[in-house]
Formats: sequence, structure tokens, C-alpha cells
Amino acid sequence: MTGRLVALLLIGVIAALQYGLWLGKGSWMRVWEIDRQILAQRQTNEQLMARNAALDAEVRDLKEGVGAIEERARSELGMVRHDEIFFQILGSTASAVSVPPVPAAP
Repeated sequence: MTGRLVALLLIGVIAALQYGLWLGKGSWMRVWEIDRQILAQRQTNEQLMARNAALDAEVRDLKEGVGAIEERARSELGMVRHDEIFFQILGSTASAVSVPPVPAAP
């Protein structure tokens, strides 16, 4: 009878110790879930870092060069230079084309 009681007591102690490992606060399932969340957050961070790098490059280009400013003025505002002629071709796909004037022959 004593051997049986000791065996049941040991089984109870082992079950109590295993509870924390499988179902408790620091369980394997919780660790797996946190690892999955970390992986998802790393992917999000990589996407945001790529977006930030692109925005940084665009800001530097706008600060340093007039080419980017001119391109934005043309595409977003429809602006043309004072020495250009603007042609608009209407059709199935309307597009705007600006062509510099041809110099006069002497």
C-alpha cells in the first residue's frame, strides 16, 4: 500500500511540474506564439525600413536636385517650361507630351 501511495504521489508531483511547462505562463505554447509574433513584427519592420529608405532618398533628391522638383511639377501639376509647347492628344488613353521648340533655321 505504501509503494502505491508513493507512486501516486510521484505521479501527482510530476503532473504538477509538467502543468507549468505545457499550460502555464511560460509554457511551450506561449513561447511558440511569441516567436510567431516576433517573426511577424520583424517582417513589418523590414517593410517599414524599406519604405523609410525610399522616402529618405526622395527627400534628399528634392533637397539637392532640381530634376526631381521639375518632374513632380510636370507630372502632378501639369506645368511646362516657358520655352516649351504643350500638346495634348485625346484618344482612348489621354496623355500629355511636352516637346521643346525646334530652333529656327538661319
